[in-house]
Amino acid sequence: MNKYEIMFIVRPDMEEAEIRKTAEEMKKVLDNGQTTFVEEKNMGQRELAYEIKKFKTGYYFLYVVEANTDVVNEFDRVVRISENVIRHLIVKVED
Repeated sequence: MNKYEIMFIVRPDMEEAEIRKTAEEMKKVLDNGQTTFVEEKNMGQRELAYEIKKFKTGYYFLYVVEANTDVVNEFDRVVRISENVIRHLIVKVED
């Protein structure tokens, strides 16, 4: 198992319940029984460095997980399809 830092930004024009639901859906993709969540952070609404899809702010979420590559690849596939996530980043942490 490898350690990954996964950050994604959710659209700001949704209601708070929808934002939480989107974050939980992304967490469920990662949580397959073998994934260990080291850290989970809701960083709140922040201003973007530049406009993304005409949005100037977004809700940031950070997950630090220990997972298999297949699980992370599945997360990457799902998050690309999701219309609620405007940007994501997956970084493999070297120990």
